[in-house]
Amino acid sequence: MKSYSESYKNAGVDITAGYTAVKLMRKHIAKTMTAGALSDIGGFGGLFELDLTGISKPVLVSGTDGVGTKLKIAFLMDKHNTVGIDCVAMCVNDIICCGAKPLFFLDYIALGKNIPEKVASIVEGVANGCVQAGCALIGGETAEMPDFYPVDEYDLAGFSVGVVDKSKVFDNKTIKSGDAVIALPSSGVHSNGFSLVRKVFNINSDTVKRYYDELDTTLGESLITPTKIYVKPLLDLAEKINVKAVSHITGGGFHENIPRSIPENYNVKIEKSALKILPIFNLIQKIGNIDEHDMFNTFNMGVGMSIVVDAENADFAIKTLRKSGENAYICGKIVKGDGGVEIC
Repeated sequence: MKSYSESYKNAGVDITAGYTAVKLMRKHIAKTMTAGALSDIGGFGGLFELDLTGISKPVLVSGTDGVGTKLKIAFLMDKHNTVGIDCVAMCVNDIICCGAKPLFFLDYIALGKNIPEKVASIVEGVANGCVQAGCALIGGETAEMPDFYPVDEYDLAGFSVGVVDKSKVFDNKTIKSGDAVIALPSSGVHSNGFSLVRKVFNINSDTVKRYYDELDTTLGESLITPTKIYVKPLLDLAEKINVKAVSHITGGGFHENIPRSIPENYNVKIEKSALKILPIFNLIQKIGNIDEHDMFNTFNMGVGMSIVVDAENADFAIKTLRKSGENAYICGKIVKGDGGVEIC
């Protein structure tokens, strides 16, 4: 390619580095290609051909999000090939709450200096997330922004689109007292609450290396664990039984996210003794001296997703989810109320 600008490079933007990054990321992107993906990386728009076989009234569902200050952990550890999974997860886990299958994903990376190998490592994570979600990475943007970001830092965000037949959108209008609430375990802190986490542990290059017996690893390795992607197990479950509601438990924890999928005249009663709270959350609460309500109002506490089904379908749902590799369990039930969460 003959495109080159010495003046632009002197201003801090090396466009040839961008071309190199694209070459390095191609092998990662290739593994995400699905039947509908028509475009090659490098064009102006990502093309995707919809296959509407078996869908009478298609509804498109979109989701967008970023990784947030969890990226600070990646910077300190110089580990960049997992945060892309977080970026995909934060988008597709929202989409699946409607019952939609993610079709494609686009990413946006803004950085102080384009180091092609680092960009390719970031995209490697994005591609792995797309494979886990069953969607194609059909495009993206890398923006080198000197003087805006430090040379060794970046921001990462993404956008995904899925599709669902209108008749199969999860409908919480059928929720009633006694319905079972099923928990899908999280892999860790996932990708929210990191501003508080960083404050609690005084995160720096030394503290991320600290080993904790409770975690059986270093703090950094525990915190960098990618967000779990729940798309395929939930799609499989939805084919077999009536799923009434799904909540993606992210920022705002139980108290903000679960009510978003529950009718206002019902509460979710969570049995605290049933929850499989991960050691990282006990450690955060202990070191930070954080009130229990604040913990449940900030973190997922070991539950990445909650699912509402008829009580009589609960055992079958759990067996189905476990066949998909999810250690699902009943964590509560639906009761009459004012649209909140009771943790007791």
